[in-house]
Amino acid sequence: MERVGQGKRRSAEAVSVTGGATRRAFLRGCAGAVTAMSVLTLPSFASADASDVSITRIVGFDLRSKRNKVAGRNARLDVHGDSAVDPMVRVYTNDPKLEGLGVCRAPKEKLAELIGVDPATLFDAENRRMRGPLGSQTMPLWDLVARMQDKPVCELIGATKSGQPHRVPVYDGSIYFADLLPDFAAAWEDRFKREIDMGMEAGHRAFKVKIGRGAKWMSREAGDDRDVAVVKLIRKHAGDGVLLGVDANNGYDLAGAKRFVDRVADVKLAFTEEMFPEVVDQCLDLKAFYRSRGMDTLLADGETGDLDSYKPFIAARAIEVLQADMNRFGVDGILTEADMARPQGIRVAPHNWGSLLGFYHQLHVGVAIDNFYRAELDPLAIDVLVTDGYTIKGGYATLPTTSGFGLRINEERFASDVTVKFDLKA
Repeated sequence: MERVGQGKRRSAEAVSVTGGATRRAFLRGCAGAVTAMSVLTLPSFASADASDVSITRIVGFDLRSKRNKVAGRNARLDVHGDSAVDPMVRVYTNDPKLEGLGVCRAPKEKLAELIGVDPATLFDAENRRMRGPLGSQTMPLWDLVARMQDKPVCELIGATKSGQPHRVPVYDGSIYFADLLPDFAAAWEDRFKREIDMGMEAGHRAFKVKIGRGAKWMSREAGDDRDVAVVKLIRKHAGDGVLLGVDANNGYDLAGAKRFVDRVADVKLAFTEEMFPEVVDQCLDLKAFYRSRGMDTLLADGETGDLDSYKPFIAARAIEVLQADMNRFGVDGILTEADMARPQGIRVAPHNWGSLLGFYHQLHVGVAIDNFYRAELDPLAIDVLVTDGYTIKGGYATLPTTSGFGLRINEERFASDVTVKFDLKA
């Protein structure tokens, strides 16, 4: 069993909160990206239950975390490296014991609208949504309101209170193209075995393996052959009791996807993700192909879309696992996605890569909804963030029973290692 997730601070003049690397350009401008959500202005909450708590200060900073290895290429992008950045805010109140913490890409100007606001008036309890000026970027507000109510976020959004800690199935999403890294090219088989061992030692029993080398980095034939060899190697090394899925990052076409899954039929893949750019008819064709081969492999996609773009796929049940990005859509957006998918028996598994906070973010949603598939872990950690109570064992993450997201700041490390981007005060 393993616990998960463990510069100098300088005051800075006001700067944009949108700094911080993201894996895909589509994540830019994600504040307010959830168009299907009702985002109301602050005066609309005069009738909400009020409290005597008010927001007095908001501090923005980048949380730079370290991966436990170098993540190599995928089908489209070059080496992903050994670190990531989460743009964060701390929301302080007039009660020194109440603070909200979370990833947030909302503009500083929108955050400033929260100064002086009672957080309780932002929470729409009936619909389990967070309103206000931040659009989808509400993680710190969910954290704050849940702390005010002395309950975990998952219970604030619908999870049943239990005498036992909540658990969510997870997978390790970090199996990239290690064979194309110069350090491992000569012994790539051993490197993949080691990476699987690392994940198993960390408590994982499910892995997502990147494929699609022939889209960019190798010839089509050689790349496809290597994809097959890697997946078969991992299955043999991990054993039949481990769940395996693949992610092609749109590195195949429909015909190529069929050839690949035929060649790895004995691996018994649990899911395939982004085999090609999603088109309803082609997704239905691939699903039918799986069933014709007697496979129960699920078709996963939707990482780069928006809620409106999912509608034809949901109506046709062309995708079986929807993967809206966790930090882009936030709690509110993933709950909406789950509501849209549920009538068709479709599950959700939020995309999370290049984010330490996104893992904890999605775990609480995973407890609260009944059509959640699995949470994706990028193996990042930093000792500025205290994650006591979170563990991974036997393929499941256990959540702490503490209030909010259960995350806290190591103040000593924050003071010495973090650069404050802006500091808004009443």
